[in-house]
Amino acid sequence: MAPSSELPPPATSSLGLRMRSGAMDSETSVRRRIAEGDTWSADAGTQAQSDLGTRDEPRARGVQTTSEEVQEDRTRRLRDRLGLVPREGQSKVRDEAAEAFMVIFETFLQRFEGDQGSDEWGARVYMRQLAQLRSDEGATVYVDFGHVMAHDERAAQALVENYLRLEPYMARAAARARTKAGGGSGDVTVSVHGLPAQQRIRELRSDRIGQLSGVSGTVTRTSEVRPELVSGVFRCAECAAEVGPVEQQFQYTEPGVCDNPVCQNRTVWTLVVERSKFADWQRIRVQESASEIPAGSMPRTLDVIVRGDLVERVKPGDRAQFTGSLVAIPDGGAGLAPAVAAQTGRGDARELAFRLAFVACHASAAGSDDELGRDAMLAKMTRAEREELAAMGAGGARTYAQLVASLAPTVFGHEEVKRGLLLQMLGGVHKRTREGMRLRGDINVCVVGDPGTAKSQFLKYVAGFLPRAVFTSGKASSAAGLTASVVKDDETGEFTIEAGALMLADHGVCCIDEFDKMDVVDQVAIHEAMEQQTISIAKAGIHATLNARCSILAAANPVGGRYDRRLTLRQNVAMSAPIMSRFDLFFVVLDDASETSDYNTARHIVSVHQLRDAAVTPPFGPAALRRFVRFARAIQPTLREDSARLLWQSYRNLRQDDAGTGRSAYRITVRQLESLIRLSEALARAHCADIITPDHVREAVRLLRRSIVHVEMDDIEVQADAEDAMDATSALEADEPEPTRAINIKRDDFERIRAMLAMHLHEASMRSEDDEGVRREDLVEWYLSQREDALADEEAFAREDQHARMVIKYMSTVEGCVIALRTTADEEEAEHARGPLLMLHPNFSISS
Repeated sequence: MAPSSELPPPATSSLGLRMRSGAMDSETSVRRRIAEGDTWSADAGTQAQSDLGTRDEPRARGVQTTSEEVQEDRTRRLRDRLGLVPREGQSKVRDEAAEAFMVIFETFLQRFEGDQGSDEWGARVYMRQLAQLRSDEGATVYVDFGHVMAHDERAAQALVENYLRLEPYMARAAARARTKAGGGSGDVTVSVHGLPAQQRIRELRSDRIGQLSGVSGTVTRTSEVRPELVSGVFRCAECAAEVGPVEQQFQYTEPGVCDNPVCQNRTVWTLVVERSKFADWQRIRVQESASEIPAGSMPRTLDVIVRGDLVERVKPGDRAQFTGSLVAIPDGGAGLAPAVAAQTGRGDARELAFRLAFVACHASAAGSDDELGRDAMLAKMTRAEREELAAMGAGGARTYAQLVASLAPTVFGHEEVKRGLLLQMLGGVHKRTREGMRLRGDINVCVVGDPGTAKSQFLKYVAGFLPRAVFTSGKASSAAGLTASVVKDDETGEFTIEAGALMLADHGVCCIDEFDKMDVVDQVAIHEAMEQQTISIAKAGIHATLNARCSILAAANPVGGRYDRRLTLRQNVAMSAPIMSRFDLFFVVLDDASETSDYNTARHIVSVHQLRDAAVTPPFGPAALRRFVRFARAIQPTLREDSARLLWQSYRNLRQDDAGTGRSAYRITVRQLESLIRLSEALARAHCADIITPDHVREAVRLLRRSIVHVEMDDIEVQADAEDAMDATSALEADEPEPTRAINIKRDDFERIRAMLAMHLHEASMRSEDDEGVRREDLVEWYLSQREDALADEEAFAREDQHARMVIKYMSTVEGCVIALRTTADEEEAEHARGPLLMLHPNFSISS
């Protein structure tokens, strides 16, 4: 007796479409055995009543779970939007709503028109894409969600709410359209992008499982590309029958029962690899952006799974956007299972633990705006924004000053530092030689100064102003934390690369506070990142070169807490020479006591605390300033012939000035010439100019001289007594000695004289065996003989003699680096004539 046609179908999963193939095989086998039976026994009918119902009475509907109610509500809304009415007696295995959506989506792919093309497809953009799959050897069609919305709004809304349910039907529709377009045959993956809203990682909850969502964040780690089993064909270990294909549901899934009616195997299976289907697979660890982290919270991460053509689309450090669906997968971690098992008392407690993951159908890195031209940048702006940008650029020479005044308006003064920060945000032009060598265009800036001079305030402002900026502290950062580290994955056990601060700030600015507090080993680790803008790793069998295309803004305190004007810049900063040469600009911020400046600074600070935002009225607001910076970075200025000539002339003058001084505060190298080029390009961008003019070069040279080459230092003041004055004027045969007064010596002259005298005393002590020292008059005469060619007349000779005596006195009485030896009574007369014996202090360093 054959079963009745009213026999209810087997129960389906809550999603209705993505059923477990093993369960389907098991239920199909049961129904086939029932259909092949000759009789319908009462006992069998009674036994099956609880599961399948009887011939006269259908199966009673069980109590629905929450997920089933939610899915039923989604199905009802999908039918309502697509205009479908459910029919009684229709098999639930066939999803009419999804099939109707497949027809709508196939029509969309075939008929939607966009930009007009020159080929046979005309404006049908998706048919052109599908036709090119054969020549491109691709299997992905990229669909703009806005196009779907314009074609059928109800279908677009159904796609958002039932993405996982409709995904296989979209792939079937794309495969059929591909065949009609002549793009060959085969599976096609549909990549949807351009969602109107992006979700934060912290906002993703279980109610969004199965829906189409967009999420953005910073990529911190990527795994290697591995094959993933998409659908498997299995061989029964008892009867050797092949079962499948079995679709995999985010874990290894085997058939529920063998299809052979005489075989009841449910456990022992062998995967037939040659008949199974695999796809490329990669796991990406995404961390929420710093601006999205609530106060006092730790940044959250999300695992994103990409397949097929989407692998290797993003790298650690990229700010990426993903489109896909949130899924719940079993948690394979062993940390939660024992605790759950202890509470439930069951051995299968691990099945209750799930975690969220994001299966992406589209992945794209937020590319730098530097890659876009000026026209493309203007096309992305609205009409009001373009008019505002035109008004900002119409100021001509005033635009540069207005931009500086709009930067960090709550910080009073420090115009030179603000100019340097503006040029750093604008940057130079990135270039690549024919040999593939990269020439960096990013500008590195270091701010050195006394405490309380708003150094950290500048760093905080830049970190909050730019869309890609990372703030860190030098003392709390290690070399691996700044560059990159190799960590071991807890789940897979493989070694992966985790991005550091410099990689996370790619195409942005990395702000490092307390740069002088960093260990020397950590400073050496960023040498390559500051100049070549790459990070090389050779650890745990991983050899990789990663991008760190960012500018570095550092703040450092002087060695003694406050800047010592008597010392050079290199002596005031605890940095090595290679690190200092990699900074394009050094700004020294001093806290000098001045009645006028102190009054204005105090009034500004009080106004900011009292009136807050109303206390400052910058020419341009933050939003307008960001748009200008983004637009200006799209300009690619070029050097003019006269500007290039002025550049190498300025560099030659800087080198000559650097070589002419005895103790320079900074060594001028070829890196400073490249700094001049980058600063000139940034100044041209600030003026929205396509050509670098000589005025831009002169301003760049002025900034370099003021920041690096020349740091204002006090002149050395030495009190001269009557004896010193008589000795100094004896060469001019003065009638009367000058009264006691203070003599000022320029810092550069003092350093030159001091170095020459110290070197002569050191050489004399090395030649002498009994350390007799050098008489003061002999030392002065030796110095004047060395400077004879540079002295033009008697007045210059007398002035140089006076300076030499004053420097000897300063080194003896103030610094204590020169010691006057005590003499016996017999030598008193000789000492009075030639002066005391002088020698260097044993602990004095010639290089200091």
